[in-house]
Amino acid sequence: QVQLVESGGGLVQAGGSLRLSCAASGGTFSSYAMGWFRQAPGKEREFVAAISRSHTTYYADSVKGRFTISRHNAENTLYLQMNSLKPEETAVYYCAAQSASPSTAVFTSQRTFDTWGQGTQVTVSS
Repeated sequence: QVQLVESGGGLVQAGGSLRLSCAASGGTFSSYAMGWFRQAPGKEREFVAAISRSHTTYYADSVKGRFTISRHNAENTLYLQMNSLKPEETAVYYCAAQSASPSTAVFTSQRTFDTWGQGTQVTVSS
């Protein structure tokens, strides 16, 4: 089963950018659909973005046009480029792998993701 490790979180001012990475090991990365989720203090974890095995992408409405999800299968790495960050996007960001999905689509419900990373903290100051 694949293991996931996120990195790239940190402190950034509102309007700034961060690039998160998720390194996968122990499995065939290209066979998984992948997703990013986040959990703000006192709130439930929510969907941010996902990418299918064929690189089709999906985004939450709140991040469309500002965030970009991508994957580099040869490097076993998932990315999330986040631009124009807002203070309300302060959260722990998690990557997750989904084994049962069509090659061209992703189920965006977090219940359909099999494996999760430990998360990386993103703090956006106002």
